[in-house]
Amino acid sequence: MKVNKVIAVKLLLSLVMIIGFASCSKKSSTKGGGSRATGWKINDKKGGFQYASKFKKQATGPGLVFVEGGTFTMGKVQDDVMHDWNNTPNQQHVMSFYMDETEVTNLMYMEYLNWLKTVFPPDQDNYKNIYEGASPDTLVWRNRLGYNETMTENYLRHPAYAEYPVVGVNWIQATEFAKWRTDRVNEKILEEQRYLKKDAKVTDVSADKIFSTEAYLASPSTAMGGDEKLVLKKGKGRGTAPKGGNKPGANNTAGNSAKNVYAQRTSGLILPEYRLPTEAEWEYAAAADVGQREYNAYKGQKKYPWSGSYTRSGKRQVRGDQLANFKQGKGDYGGIAGWSDDGADITNKVKSYPPNDFGLYDMAGNVAEWVADVYRPIVDDEANDFNYYRGNVYMKDKIGEDGKVELVTQETQKFDTLSNGKIISRNFPGQIAQVPVDDKETYLRQNFDKSDNRNYRDGDKQSTRYFKFGGSEEGDEKGKLKDDQRMYDSPKHNVSTDSLGNMVRKYDHSNKRTTLVNDDVRVYKGGSWRDRAYWLDPAQRRYFPQDMATDFIGFRCAMSRVGPKADKKKRARN
Repeated sequence: MKVNKVIAVKLLLSLVMIIGFASCSKKSSTKGGGSRATGWKINDKKGGFQYASKFKKQATGPGLVFVEGGTFTMGKVQDDVMHDWNNTPNQQHVMSFYMDETEVTNLMYMEYLNWLKTVFPPDQDNYKNIYEGASPDTLVWRNRLGYNETMTENYLRHPAYAEYPVVGVNWIQATEFAKWRTDRVNEKILEEQRYLKKDAKVTDVSADKIFSTEAYLASPSTAMGGDEKLVLKKGKGRGTAPKGGNKPGANNTAGNSAKNVYAQRTSGLILPEYRLPTEAEWEYAAAADVGQREYNAYKGQKKYPWSGSYTRSGKRQVRGDQLANFKQGKGDYGGIAGWSDDGADITNKVKSYPPNDFGLYDMAGNVAEWVADVYRPIVDDEANDFNYYRGNVYMKDKIGEDGKVELVTQETQKFDTLSNGKIISRNFPGQIAQVPVDDKETYLRQNFDKSDNRNYRDGDKQSTRYFKFGGSEEGDEKGKLKDDQRMYDSPKHNVSTDSLGNMVRKYDHSNKRTTLVNDDVRVYKGGSWRDRAYWLDPAQRRYFPQDMATDFIGFRCAMSRVGPKADKKKRARN
């Protein structure tokens, strides 16, 4: 009997151990927020690794709406009556992103100009070109045989046009506005989370204390001129986070209770950069196939951002109303007075027409819009069909002899002279100085091998009819292709300024040039108030020099999405 009892007890203990082991194996091997890699605690009050472990989702930046990514047919599927043959249909996929609900308005751009004027007073010699270089060209409204002085004098600054899309802005100015907007938005977020002094962006703003997102992330203690009264640390008596977590996106900031902690990428607070949308993103967002499955990516493409083949609404309450602002015929920019016109003769106030199915306004008409891409007649889908973009110029932070990143100063600030003589600032004090990537980053890589990739797979010698096997593969003294090696023999103009500030114009007068396409022309999309309905098709694409502006091209900004493709509930697992 005793032997049987002993055996029974052993069997019972074994069963308990097996059950306990089985139950434990279903649970995480860590407790109390410990790492699954090491078991160490994350976000320990005593120090250690700080991370936003309760991050929920990316906050939506000011002015943006969410665009869920997906696959679509990029390019036109109808006859090309202009015979451009530059929009052959091809299947593409874009990741989810955010895009401005409307085009950038005069009021938005005036806020930018006011900031520049405050920080860099134009009456000071070392700042005189900054404000002027960012200002839109108001003379784009003039016409030799037309009276347009009203728009020349009033369109940008008069409050009557405050909510009208800004024009006269070239591609370079649009990209600089996006960079400025990135820093101002992130500056406000960090101020709200008490990583920066309250209202410092207004009361303490100066050229030597500008907030730069990248400079702050690289070296918070030296950002904003290294003024610790402006750049605060999370710690004892300073910068306690608001109750209930972070306001933007209700994310939980890492290390709120730890000492001497700055905001970093791991905090989940810093938003990605505002930028111009790529051509693929813009076309995908404009087509908005998400709301019209009968016109989805696999069966074809809608003719306009709205459903149907007409520019007028078919809804009973607003039947016959125009759905966009465009030129309806020769000498007809708005129809007969009081008779079902589009309500505008030039541009129109944003949100004057219904949005598309993504909630985006004026993706057809009003003004055409700059996108990020360098123009080429062919979209090279054989090389890439995911997040397509032509225009990558890879740069890296400049590292000084002390091993630290170098910041731009008033003495090292760079300016570019455009073809029309306008001088534009390439960077601002407080930003990180940039240099092209070199063989330290490209050696033995297969995905890229140089800094400038704008002419990838079209500027190589094999692409030109002048290519000779066995010939020299070297370019000119500046590393650029020679004339007989270029795919596109566009003119080579050289405009600069001398030491006295006078313009030096060296124009290419060669009669052998057959195209204007080069690495400095950018795509613009969408029809405008000057265009016929043909150009309202989201697939239409045209190009314009990046340093020139018109009275019919504006822009809107986009922002990449980090994290999941969409905010959907998790599917139940079996």
